[in-house]
Amino acid sequence: LDGVTLSIQEGEICCLLGTSGSGKSTLLNLMAGLDKPTSGRLMVCGKRIDKMNEKRITILRQKNMGFVFQSYNLLPNLTALENVALPLTFRGVRAKKRRKVATEMLQAVGLGDRMRHKPTQMSGGQQQRVGIARAFVAKPRIVFADEPTGNLDSKTTLDVMEMMIRMARENNLTLVIVTHEAEIASYADTIYSMKDGRITKVAKENVHKKTEQENITQRIEEIKKEVQENL
Repeated sequence: LDGVTLSIQEGEICCLLGTSGSGKSTLLNLMAGLDKPTSGRLMVCGKRIDKMNEKRITILRQKNMGFVFQSYNLLPNLTALENVALPLTFRGVRAKKRRKVATEMLQAVGLGDRMRHKPTQMSGGQQQRVGIARAFVAKPRIVFADEPTGNLDSKTTLDVMEMMIRMARENNLTLVIVTHEAEIASYADTIYSMKDGRITKVAKENVHKKTEQENITQRIEEIKKEVQENL
C-alpha cells in the first residue's frame, strides 16, 4: 500500500473495489488486524491497533469483528448450527444460550431446516448463508467480507448480497466488502477504487437506495467503466 488514507463511519457500508493485486485485500487485512502496517496510524473501534500486541488485537477482533470469506471457511466436521455458534463459544457464552442464538440466526438467513447439515451436504449458496450467520451471530461492530460472492452464481450472488446488506442495516454495523465486481460495489454507501496499492477514486453513492425511476443498470456500467480506466 502507498499513502492510503480513509475513514469509515459506524453503520457505513463501504467497498474496496479493484482488480487482483490492487491492494484491496491487503488493506482489509490491516483493518482487521490480521497484518501489521510498517508505517502510519491505524485506528479501529477507537483503538490504535498498530500499537497493540497480537494478544490484544485477538481480543479486540473476537469482541468487535465478524468475517465472511469467499471459500466459506466452515469447519467440515461441524453442523451448520455448530459452525454458527463458534464465535459465541469463543466469547464464553453458555451452551444453552449459544444454541438458542445460533438457531435464531440460521432461521434469519433461511436455513432453519438445515441446522443439522454439514458443509458437504449444502450448496455453495447455503454454505455462504451459514458463513454470514456466523459473522453476524455475536453482534459485532464490523463485518469484513472478502470477495463474499466469488464462488456463487448470479442469482445466489444477488440473494447473498441483499441478505448481508439487510442484516448490516438492521444491526447498524459497519460492513467492509472487498470485490472486483462493479455489481457488488454498487450496494455500498462508499466505494474506494484501488490500483497499485493506492485509492484512486472515492464515490459516495448507493444506487440500490435510489428510486426505481433512476437507472441502476446505467450506474453499474459507469462503475465498470471506471474500473477499466484504472487498469
